[in-house]
Amino acid sequence: QVQLVESAGGLVHAGESLRLSCAASGLTLKHYEYYSLGWFRQAPGKEREGVSCITSSDTSTYYVDSVKGRFTISRDNAKKTVYLQMNSLKPEDTAVYYCATAPGICSRYEEAYDFWGQGTQVTVSS
Repeated sequence: QVQLVESAGGLVHAGESLRLSCAASGLTLKHYEYYSLGWFRQAPGKEREGVSCITSSDTSTYYVDSVKGRFTISRDNAKKTVYLQMNSLKPEDTAVYYCATAPGICSRYEEAYDFWGQGTQVTVSS
């Protein structure tokens, strides 16, 4: 049974930083290395959007325009963990953040992902 568990989010002030992590279990290392890994977020009253993704080979990343230059995605395959470093946070970054796995190329679309974490709340105060 595959499980993705995000680290606790939190409440931060605008301009501060936060790092999210997402640890996978129930996958062999070989399978984990095969997956692209993504982060999504859903703000109140809005649809879930793809924030960032990193390919299985760690050679390509995707960022939604609103976080480019502020967020960095990385992965540690040995730990079966993906990270999202969020700097210069803004109130509009407030959302529930989800990690997910995609058996293929990176995508900003939910349909490409098969396993999801439970979500973690990030709140940025102004």
